Amino acid sequence: MNDITLVGCSPTPLAGYLKALGVLRLLSARHRETRAAWRNESLLVQTPLTREQMEQFFLHDYQPTPVMAPWNGGSGFYEKDNKDALEIILASNQPRLDLYRNCLRMVEDALAGMDRSTSPKGDEKALLLIRMRGLLPDEVIAWLDAAVLLAGDTPQYPPLLGTGGNDGRLDFTNNFMQRLVEVLCLDGKSAETESRDWLRLTLFGDTAPGLTKKAIGQFSPGQAGGPNGTTGFDADAAMNPWDFVLMIEGALLFAAAAVRRNADDPYGVLSYPFTVRTVGAGSGSLGEGDAANARGELWMPLWNQLASYVEVRALLSEGRVALGRKPARDALDFVRAIHHLGGYRGIRSFQRYGLLMRSGKAYLATPLERIEVTDKPRTNLLDELDQGWLERFRKFAQGETAANRFQALRHRLENAFFDFSGKELSREETQAILVLLGEIQSALAGSSKAREVVDPLPRLSEQWVRHANDHTPTFRIARALAGLRGGDTIPLPLRAQLFPVHPRHNKWIEEADTDAKDPYRGIRICTGTAGSLHHMLQDLLERRLWLAEKFELKDKPLQSPAGATLEDIAVFLQSDSMDQRIAVLLPGLSLCAVPREDDRSSGDGSLPSAFALLKLCFTPDSILRSLCAFGQDEHLPVPAGMLPQLASGQSERAVLTAWRRLHASGLNPLFSRNDLPSIGGIRPERAAAALLIPLRYGAYAKLVCSVLKKTGVEVGSPVA
Repeated sequence: MNDITLVGCSPTPLAGYLKALGVLRLLSARHRETRAAWRNESLLVQTPLTREQMEQFFLHDYQPTPVMAPWNGGSGFYEKDNKDALEIILASNQPRLDLYRNCLRMVEDALAGMDRSTSPKGDEKALLLIRMRGLLPDEVIAWLDAAVLLAGDTPQYPPLLGTGGNDGRLDFTNNFMQRLVEVLCLDGKSAETESRDWLRLTLFGDTAPGLTKKAIGQFSPGQAGGPNGTTGFDADAAMNPWDFVLMIEGALLFAAAAVRRNADDPYGVLSYPFTVRTVGAGSGSLGEGDAANARGELWMPLWNQLASYVEVRALLSEGRVALGRKPARDALDFVRAIHHLGGYRGIRSFQRYGLLMRSGKAYLATPLERIEVTDKPRTNLLDELDQGWLERFRKFAQGETAANRFQALRHRLENAFFDFSGKELSREETQAILVLLGEIQSALAGSSKAREVVDPLPRLSEQWVRHANDHTPTFRIARALAGLRGGDTIPLPLRAQLFPVHPRHNKWIEEADTDAKDPYRGIRICTGTAGSLHHMLQDLLERRLWLAEKFELKDKPLQSPAGATLEDIAVFLQSDSMDQRIAVLLPGLSLCAVPREDDRSSGDGSLPSAFALLKLCFTPDSILRSLCAFGQDEHLPVPAGMLPQLASGQSERAVLTAWRRLHASGLNPLFSRNDLPSIGGIRPERAAAALLIPLRYGAYAKLVCSVLKKTGVEVGSPVA
């Protein structure tokens, strides 16, 4: 066996990929032991033939597949068509064209008596297609199945071969016959030496002079000609005739099939190997208008292990990639599905093509990107969105009535799936997606039309928070805030304050909700995300305290499974440098289940004593009890009026109010009333905002020890 690298057969353009399949198919018909694999952007063929014998096979032994489309105008069967190539083949006496000639004569006999002034349309065309399928021999059926799907009353056309074997006025079958005349030297004009040069260029990438100025159609955009196609203003189309011949031969492997959609569907829907609807994401060359006008996308599989033609044909015939239990319907489904499959059937990557409208109304198979397949199946954090929500959101955002911001958000989300499916997300990437999801939730919350058809984002798992953790003060504060919750019987998750989402159920709270048994009915929980961060945190804190009274909660709803360190709070109090990032992260993090933090230490640094007194008044009773600051039956209520005092700049009065409350509750401060500490250079509004931020357990312990006289925890002692 000889290993021959066909440099001329590459995955791009589409013509090169199809040509490679055509070579494998034709060689395997004569030598069944032939194998092929994709290596270094070329097709490696393992065959008993030498390079010279391979040339001889195509030049002298190759038997063309009878490719014809008598249902199309321009196919050579109608009065105004170019009939030159068809007549030359019919007049030829070469034995390898016997089957082709017989099929052409069968079609001519079948069309006898018909109006040949123009090609049939509508029902007449459908009847002719059915008639051709019953008439033509099995050798032609593969071409018919690749070009047309007969299911139901209306023929359907797989996008690879245009609309039944033509693209606009370019009929592939007539052009196939014209190129055969050139490469097989049937017209007495072409020389075998010229055909051999073309063949060597096609297979081995050798140089060859004199390409023909003929159209190759959608399969090779670089050879289509037109403006900016050369150093001048305009270029003619240029092609290698062997490229076109072998390309059409390879396209026969992509046979369409009718598949059942459900039990009530008598005809099924078009199912074409590795073909899905276009998504305007995942490639910088795509825009929204491209997706709307595209015929579809082709995801051509590339394998690096040697495979026989039978194996490749089985792969393509079974090319129905599924995402869970449903078939992949568009490119977004496809990119997610292949990463779940891992090394699917030995495929190492897919070359993605979009059949996009370019150059007027012509379609071109535009290479978009190469998608590598991971060795092992991987689940992605983004898969948590696929609970029906993703489909509904994308459908709404694509609607004509959707605002432009939803279209932009959808496009960004789809790009995220393309960029991150099948890979381990970095902290920065995870945070970027969380920020995007927060923006989407905010946009949905602000649109009554959107809320009617799209649910809130589903609750995200703790893995999101773990992957996003960059161990910075900014993230620790945002995570601590995102984990805020209420009591066991009356949950008050932060997401319900940021968005009009029910605290228990993943549904929007609307004014019209009438469930009399719902404890939240008629109570405004959401405060939104408007304004600066410190104003937003103050509003959230005031609303939580009001809700605690409204629901008669036994403890302050200010606990979180994660907390900030003393140093984090010190930085927050002194500067607003982290405000913007906290505000950006918080909406997305609030959608996640925040995991319980293992590190319970206080961290480095300390806080001003005045702020410590204020913060202790907002510390949940359960934490104070665990620190043995007071007994199980004791309670530290939030001092009335203290928060408004602080927010309005009356910091000294607020500290005095805090001291009184602590003293009245039996938590004896170290300071006397006449010797209270000052809040110093801290801006009162920032101090008020910081009162909402939960701390680590050790940080609470250190505050207790630093400002109270007698506690069960000593300063510097380890905290369990």
